[in-house]
Amino acid sequence: MIYGIGTDICDIRRIAKAIERHGDRFALKILTDNEYLTYQSRSARFADRGTRFLATRFSVKEAFSKAIGMGMRMPMWWTRCEVAKLPSGQPTIKLYGDLREWFEAKGLSAHVSLSDESDYATSYVIVEDSR
Repeated sequence: MIYGIGTDICDIRRIAKAIERHGDRFALKILTDNEYLTYQSRSARFADRGTRFLATRFSVKEAFSKAIGMGMRMPMWWTRCEVAKLPSGQPTIKLYGDLREWFEAKGLSAHVSLSDESDYATSYVIVEDSR
């Protein structure tokens, strides 16, 4: 049964401006340690690739927060939610701390789709109640 659906569209230019203003501080607020390593690697090769990576993660986390009905308030927080990849390359959500405990206690699972094109990143998250 569907518990919640979230969607988000993010203007990549807005993320680029935030990076210009705040530098790595902005990325560190949004990304987990694992995501930050990927962000640094992509940014080192092409700054635009790092910006797009950060924008898609921002978008997925916003969509996830909407799907669980919390928005950005505890236990939901940027660095307690990670966008990871399954061996197939399919994106998935990995949770940490009290957000993970809350999510598992409710018997929830999440499905993620993300994309970026030109100036925008978009994502969709469906959260299912498996009970």
